[in-house]
Amino acid sequence: MTTPWGEVELSRFPDDPRDRLRAWDASDAYLLRYLDRERIGPAGRVVVLGDRWGALVTALAEHRPVQITDSYLSQEATRLNLARAGVEPGAVQLLTTQDPPPDRVDVLLVRVPKSLALLEDQLLRLAPAVHAETVVVGTGMVKEIRTSTLRLFERILGPTRTSLAEQKARLIHCTPDPSLERPENPWPYGYALPDGIGAVSGRTVVNHAGVFCADRLDIGTRFFLGHLPRGGRRVVDLGCGNGVIGTAVALADPTAEVLFVDESFQAVASAEATYKANGVPGHAEFRVGDGLAGVAAGSVDVVLNNPPFHSHQATSDATAWRMFTGAERALRPGGELWVVGNRHLGYHVKLRRLFGNCELVAGDPKFVVLKAVKRGSRPSAPR
Repeated sequence: MTTPWGEVELSRFPDDPRDRLRAWDASDAYLLRYLDRERIGPAGRVVVLGDRWGALVTALAEHRPVQITDSYLSQEATRLNLARAGVEPGAVQLLTTQDPPPDRVDVLLVRVPKSLALLEDQLLRLAPAVHAETVVVGTGMVKEIRTSTLRLFERILGPTRTSLAEQKARLIHCTPDPSLERPENPWPYGYALPDGIGAVSGRTVVNHAGVFCADRLDIGTRFFLGHLPRGGRRVVDLGCGNGVIGTAVALADPTAEVLFVDESFQAVASAEATYKANGVPGHAEFRVGDGLAGVAAGSVDVVLNNPPFHSHQATSDATAWRMFTGAERALRPGGELWVVGNRHLGYHVKLRRLFGNCELVAGDPKFVVLKAVKRGSRPSAPR
């Protein structure tokens, strides 16, 4: 990425030479050009919210910024990009959306997230640290910045306007108003699940901001709940979201050991809150990470997965493939991977390539539940 201060070499995480998606976009570059053009020398505490792969904090590392992200993958990419740029360890403070925010913010740079709820939650958490002289600038692609986005800045921080577009990117300028009466933070949000969905019928689900379908049970999960496997001593809820699937398994079988895994800090916090809210007996572990990368090979009986097919705004099957290959490695011989997905995504092709088998467990016009069984050691399958 070319910045006003030179070129920075950036990559996503995990780094895949076949992945043509960049670790930055025009909105990152636009924001950096603006800071240089307006001679906004970030003085005091600089906070960068939602920096997707570390592009912004890497470029601004000399100002010792604080990065706040919900994404484990983004945080790991940032670590690698900072090291690649020769930034000394500790120059950039890496926080998650679950960590206490800084108590003072002098420059707030916001990479607009896909989730309006996550933006609301984080702005409300940061607002007490923002003062009248704080420079607040948001950035995003034109298609990511809506009227509702601007209203959120205005309602929580103060008067807001947008810039002209450059290369399909736009900036948000906000003037903080310390006298503004801010609403209370509605997150995390809890509700009772509907009846007719098995062991979790009528149970409580807790959602932190930014978790997929935080205000209702999504239809894919609901379909999956009607077709979950029985049995399995060690079960993984992979890409757990709010933890409804893993909680259903634990309620149905108190002897099961359930591992909840997601790359979202908000999701894993939601899964743990959902599990605890229902007083589930048995043993559970909650882990933020890159899929099953940290799980020992051959140590899992069942993996349950509802994989995402988007990486921010880009449609991609790379995450699903990583989840499937991670599951194949982590499963013991005879272990099973159960996947729910939109019918049109064709996951059965990938599962047959990787496992050598795939069974249709259930289907409707929109979704399918598929099962693949690990038959023993097999050579790694190409993507």
